[in-house]
Amino acid sequence: MTDEEKQTRTTPGWVRPALAALSGLLAGFAALAVAELTAAWVRPQAGPVVAVGGAAIDRTPASVKDWAIRNFGTDDKLVLQLGILAVLVLFAIALGVVALRYRRAGAAGVLLFGVVGAAAALSRPDSAGFTDALPSVVGALVAAGLLYLLIGRLRTPATAPVTAPADSGAGPEDGSPPEPGWDRRGFVVAATAVAAASAGTGLLGRSLSGSASRDAVASRADVVLPVPDSRAQPVPKGAGLRIAGISPFMTPNGDFYRVDTALVVPKVDATSWRLRIHGDGVRRPLTLTFDDLLRRELVERDITLTCVSNEVGGPYAGTARWIGVRLADVLAECGVKPPSKGGRADQLVARSVDGMTIGSPVEDLMDGRDALLAVGMNGSPLPFEHGFPVRMVVPGLYGYVSACKWIEDIELTSFDSYDAYWVKRKWARRAPIKTQSRIDTPKPFARPKAGSVMVAGVAWAQHRGIDKVEVRIDDGPWREARLAAEDSRDTWRQWSYDWQAAKGGHTLSVRATDRTGEVQTAERTGTVPDGASGRHSVVVTVD
Repeated sequence: MTDEEKQTRTTPGWVRPALAALSGLLAGFAALAVAELTAAWVRPQAGPVVAVGGAAIDRTPASVKDWAIRNFGTDDKLVLQLGILAVLVLFAIALGVVALRYRRAGAAGVLLFGVVGAAAALSRPDSAGFTDALPSVVGALVAAGLLYLLIGRLRTPATAPVTAPADSGAGPEDGSPPEPGWDRRGFVVAATAVAAASAGTGLLGRSLSGSASRDAVASRADVVLPVPDSRAQPVPKGAGLRIAGISPFMTPNGDFYRVDTALVVPKVDATSWRLRIHGDGVRRPLTLTFDDLLRRELVERDITLTCVSNEVGGPYAGTARWIGVRLADVLAECGVKPPSKGGRADQLVARSVDGMTIGSPVEDLMDGRDALLAVGMNGSPLPFEHGFPVRMVVPGLYGYVSACKWIEDIELTSFDSYDAYWVKRKWARRAPIKTQSRIDTPKPFARPKAGSVMVAGVAWAQHRGIDKVEVRIDDGPWREARLAAEDSRDTWRQWSYDWQAAKGGHTLSVRATDRTGEVQTAERTGTVPDGASGRHSVVVTVD
């Protein structure tokens, strides 16, 4: 008996299934690597993980989306991508094991993966057509061939089948012939080659994808924001309270919340960026470059933004100093009129480079508020995460009906004739920001010492302004808090209340009153369809 035959007889039964599972993983790795390289040629958003993730977001019910944001915060996209990769790993392992017995069926399963990826890419709102299907298709074809090859090394005998003589006692007890040999050396060589080639292909794809990103990064680095023609007033002394634990009045760019559907942050080259303005009631269509915007009259304003996904007391609100062009001026130049003055369109649909559509009421955009095509944030060009090169900023409206990032198209239409992305998913067409307040300190379940305890936080009612904030301890009367100085009615306002705390457990509640006299409601509702309502409370134990 040869050494190969002896080795075959002693191979544990789990080895080949385990190597088949490894073959599936290697084929899956190759599929993603080849798809990455192909997507670098097509466009990064066409890659299968991004396409499938985007399609999943598109079809996710609002309640599930809110749950994800509530539990994972701004890491929700990372969690989704990791989940997709985990499913792909399990799928690849299963296909490898199946292919050991049904070689062609395993390869066909890989092709099914490609079909799913291609369908997801073509279903995206920013799909560029059939070319978006190429990364998934090409990756699947290559992976199917590799899986077929690797499994062949596990199935092809390296020597003739070993059959023991009937009287030798060398065969299995049940009398069945021993397992045939398989090409160990061939499998190791093939698997190593597949792994190395896949790694090289993936790195090449990332390098090519990075070249476009590098151009965008370079274009942002070259931007020098002009001095605004209309400067924001300095933040008043006393607008930012020096109280430990309270949110800073101005939110640094790195701390500003980000909630959007983009799995891959678009990196747009400002030198090639264009904004097209057209549609119903646009008498003079216009196409603007980034330099065109910088040459226009720029204004600088402090504006607080709030996400509709912000739960009562949630973190998705922040204030920044924005620089941009008044959107109303651009629309007027195009001949657009608000409906109250005979305009034909009542909805402005903004489109992002990633296919997102956001519908805003034309009347609100042209009522005198500082609705901006923003190019700067806190003194620097917009970060990519917040919409570079240009985004919309509209005080008083939740972001999903106003704050289009990476904007490239504006169409004037009507609410009756078109539903934007989130409206199709059962969110309200119109969504003015609700009057809200939040306790920043003390934190829930804190254990302050008895005596003077500073209760503080922020309140907002953008474009209406905050007139009063009140605090209640347990079921006691509402007590008026001290308001910090107001920057503008478009920014939030800090507040504080000096509480003489007695020992024991207590519930602290807050409510705000806006400048129209509307008191923050106690009725608790979720974020769907037009923003959460209710009053924020925290429970503490005083020692």
